[in-house]
Amino acid sequence: MVEDELNLARPLRFNLEQEGYEVWSTPSGKEALALQAKIPFDLIILDLMLEEIDGFEVARQIRQRDQKLPILMLTARTAEQDRIHGLELGADDYIVKPFHLRELLLRVERMIERTTWYATDARPARQIAIAGYVVDLEKLSGSGPRGPMQLTALEADLLDALTSQPNRVLSRSELLEKVWGYHSEVETRTVDNFIVRLRKYFEEEPDQPRHFISLRGKGYMYVP
Repeated sequence: MVEDELNLARPLRFNLEQEGYEVWSTPSGKEALALQAKIPFDLIILDLMLEEIDGFEVARQIRQRDQKLPILMLTARTAEQDRIHGLELGADDYIVKPFHLRELLLRVERMIERTTWYATDARPARQIAIAGYVVDLEKLSGSGPRGPMQLTALEADLLDALTSQPNRVLSRSELLEKVWGYHSEVETRTVDNFIVRLRKYFEEEPDQPRHFISLRGKGYMYVP
């Protein structure tokens, strides 16, 4: 946990430990990077506004080392662009301060469950062709008209969920449960922001998508 507000870090650490987690805590982004280089963590809880090295840079460097380590960002910034930027750098999800403790604990539980899927489930390799790109969902990489690309684990899972059922509308709640492991009690715009990322990768005109279509009040659909 990387959090420089002690009045938040201390009770949050206590509650996480009460849930059975072993928690390392630091207020420093620089120290967090040093620890992550030495210790195989299961999850990073990352504040954005830190001294020396901010959370955006911490996330960027962690993602260069490990594409699958879950990163949950905590932010007091309400601007949508800040959240999107954090997700673009490789965060798996974010929570805006102030937040409900139960919701954070639920998200931590689900995100750690996802790491066990990668550790224990030998999923068959699958390549997909989309908009001129060939994507290897297991290797989290692809290549196409604009050159090579590197995906995060969640981007690949969302891409898999959508492309495996083309021309079918998937609701936000269905995608949250299928990809993130969240149930309907979690309110988040994470799905919407991840769809924005997929459009930037694969759409010639992201503002006028042809493949990742939104249907107001219903959800999202992949059109080959």
